[in-house]
Amino acid sequence: MEHLGSAAPPNMDANIVVAGRGGVGKSALTVRLLTRRFIGEYGDIQSIYSHSFTVDGREVTLNIWDLPYSEDSLEKTSPVEKKLQWADGYVLVYSICDRASFNTVSRLVHAIRSTKDYPNGDKCPIVIVANKRDLQHRRTVLSEEGWLLALQTDCHFYEVSVAENYHSVLMVFHGLVDRMRDAKLAMKRPMGLKGIVKSMSAVFARRRIDSL
Repeated sequence: MEHLGSAAPPNMDANIVVAGRGGVGKSALTVRLLTRRFIGEYGDIQSIYSHSFTVDGREVTLNIWDLPYSEDSLEKTSPVEKKLQWADGYVLVYSICDRASFNTVSRLVHAIRSTKDYPNGDKCPIVIVANKRDLQHRRTVLSEEGWLLALQTDCHFYEVSVAENYHSVLMVFHGLVDRMRDAKLAMKRPMGLKGIVKSMSAVFARRRIDSL
């Protein structure tokens, strides 16, 4: 006999973009999640993967778009910017050995925040990943800089070695799933007065920017 309240939590499907400059390990991060294996060399190609796993008794299916980055990616008419709009959440990867890749992630975060945050004032889920933690002797970006960027932009932050540790990669995606679940729950809640004011302010601010 089935008891009330014993129903399993609903399944979750979500679209995720994994982005970053070439050579930072973003494709290795994705393939590590899918296969548990580390493969170090990839061409600069885009791929879409589907991956399912269980989190807190719920089956989660992620459609993961491994997206190459180019300098025109943040133009509003670029194909890459349109692909960024497709996602429910983002994993933005830089290498601790590459200052330019950190600057790229900073620009990507601000571009996503300017177009994808929710009308009720909540933030679109973003996880910042600092990769190549095993290469401390080549570090050019301090851990504190990654933490500060995440704090300033309301993102989660992980510093990992994709080459050495599968479980830290799993934590990255589980952390993003938690944020996406919280975001979906927040969107279902009625918008209070504070949220309405934030939403209207954001709309008028964007109109002013577009009119300049």
